[in-house]
Amino acid sequence: MNRSIIGLIILLVVAGLAAGISFLDLSSLTRQVERRDPVEVSIFYGGEKSALLKNPQVAEIIENRYKITLNASKAGSVEMVTTLDSTGRHCLWPSNMVAVELARLSGKPVKSDETIFNSPIVFYAWSDVADALTSAGVVAKRNDGFLTADVQALGKLIEDGARWKEDLGLNIYGPFKVFSTHPAKSNSGNIWSGLLATVLNGGDVPTEESLPTLLPRIEDYFAAMGHMEASSGDIFENFLKQGMGARPIIVGYENQLVEFLNENANFADLIKSKIRVIYPEPTVFASHPLISLSPVCDRLKEALIDPDLQAIAWAQHGFRTGLIGVENDPSEIKAAALPDTVSLVVPMPAAGVMQRVIAAVR
Repeated sequence: MNRSIIGLIILLVVAGLAAGISFLDLSSLTRQVERRDPVEVSIFYGGEKSALLKNPQVAEIIENRYKITLNASKAGSVEMVTTLDSTGRHCLWPSNMVAVELARLSGKPVKSDETIFNSPIVFYAWSDVADALTSAGVVAKRNDGFLTADVQALGKLIEDGARWKEDLGLNIYGPFKVFSTHPAKSNSGNIWSGLLATVLNGGDVPTEESLPTLLPRIEDYFAAMGHMEASSGDIFENFLKQGMGARPIIVGYENQLVEFLNENANFADLIKSKIRVIYPEPTVFASHPLISLSPVCDRLKEALIDPDLQAIAWAQHGFRTGLIGVENDPSEIKAAALPDTVSLVVPMPAAGVMQRVIAAVR
């Protein structure tokens, strides 16, 4: 064989080996860059997110894609940012942006916050209750079929001392009330106390100056409520279990019925015939901020804003995204119908005002 040909073959073999070694080295370097050391992240989270965190697909993303071992404890959204000891916790995940400022006011070492989801506050009512409130002019059906409640008319029923049996014609004992979780412990109850304060203030968001005349009325309302659950998940479960006599109408999150129907498809027809979702007008958006108390929390933030996790949270759990530029398509939710948007929204009172409300009802 010609020496020049042999030399060319040898050169090509050497070049090929060099390229292969280079490729292997680059691949190794790339894998090393992508490889993350496992990390444990300890958090308090609001009970309305329990089903989401138990979702195997969500757990797979958090554990395998982001190498996170999650040490998660359920707590009331207000409790976690005020009275609970957060020593050793890397993140707090409540359900209200006011909670971020409450955490700062309580001395928590807040480093940053990121809104992960949004959930409008809704009322869940038994069908007979919804019908009675419709007859009373409080609830109406929109052109798109969704039910809405005039919160000012609702507030008038409360202020006038309307009674379920005598004034609304329902076989329910006692004065009319919208039941909620404890405002000093749980976010849905806290939001309802803020919305109620706005209603009692003639539709204007209360300030430090207007609050003194409102506080006794708010305090009396919740004092007469009796036992109040500390978790939004608990009151929704008790609402379904105990029936109309015990919990005629409650405050909850839009996503809760979606989750229930996804997990209990065999009850879908019964629930849809007996339960009505009513959108307060105006309502309040419950944002779900991830509050970072430690740099370790940043890894969990990455996982929670992962597009795949966000898609699961919407389609299976009904959580509207909190990310800018991302839209949710209601057709992706098979369990229940949700409106495209919720437009009539009122802000929560300032954190200082809500601190005084919490102190009054505690």
